[in-house]
Amino acid sequence: MINPVIRPRRLRTTPALRRLASETRLHASELVLPMFVREGSGASVPIRSMPGVVQHTIDSARRAVAQAAEAGIGGIMLFGVPDVRDAIGTGATDPDGILNAATRALVAEVGDALVVQTDLCLDEFTDHGHCGVLSVDGTVDNDTTLERYREMALVQAASGSQLLGLSGMMDGQVAAVREALDQSGYVDTAVLAYSAKYASAFYGPFRDAVESTLVGDRRSYQLDPANRREGVREALLDISEGADVVMVKPAGSYLDVLADVAGVSDIPVWAYQVSGEYAMIEAAAAHGWIDRRRAIEESVLSIRRAGADAVLTYWAVELADWLTERPAR
Repeated sequence: MINPVIRPRRLRTTPALRRLASETRLHASELVLPMFVREGSGASVPIRSMPGVVQHTIDSARRAVAQAAEAGIGGIMLFGVPDVRDAIGTGATDPDGILNAATRALVAEVGDALVVQTDLCLDEFTDHGHCGVLSVDGTVDNDTTLERYREMALVQAASGSQLLGLSGMMDGQVAAVREALDQSGYVDTAVLAYSAKYASAFYGPFRDAVESTLVGDRRSYQLDPANRREGVREALLDISEGADVVMVKPAGSYLDVLADVAGVSDIPVWAYQVSGEYAMIEAAAAHGWIDRRRAIEESVLSIRRAGADAVLTYWAVELADWLTERPAR
């Protein structure tokens, strides 16, 4: 009978040993909650394809962000849902537009208790649903869009956003926004580059959340899911242009890209656990096919294990509450 000398199972025998030998840990401060804020008053509106997630009004968002701060999460990422949209996304640069008004309200609500971040992209504000301004032939005009991003950056910074999430995937967007901020005195406003943002099938529920008007797809500017090295290339370009944080999106299907980017980056690397990832776990759990809590914890832990310093997830507050639970004495 073989009696192994090397027994890795020794460090798995008890919960205490497993905790002590754990290589990766989650902390509430590493979690960021994406939030949707719509125009109007009244009650928040449930998002059909994202059970448990809502379109907030500014009033309900105030309450939600206070709960998020109490839970100890690191930040919130705001997305606006306007009533009126047009070809150039005018509402994105209106100081009283929903995203900018919500930013001011939530910064006033929580102060420095967490980082109030804003999505800097035009897709929620355009009537065609693309992330930029269209040329006469219907394609997205990269350089004209950069001018709109510069304008958005100044309005968002003036509204109190501490970190701007550049999610449009336009070439040169980080350099353009960084220059605009610095020239206007917003040298302390940080830039998060959605560097490796893939043209993914997992964004569907998000488009419900922002009531997207998109017809067609974004494959001409978001990354091809087949490409791994290109994700690293994009991250390095954004770092060279002055990004403070780079991100991989989606997270779960791109853990290889995330690990690659984390391996070469000298700035923080984040990942976005997107709406489709959320919806799949919620749907499977609702049918009793998986253990919901274990699946949530494992999914976020795997993103951290692959190299993410922080994770954007719709479970941020719930997961933070779990992480701070203490056994009864």
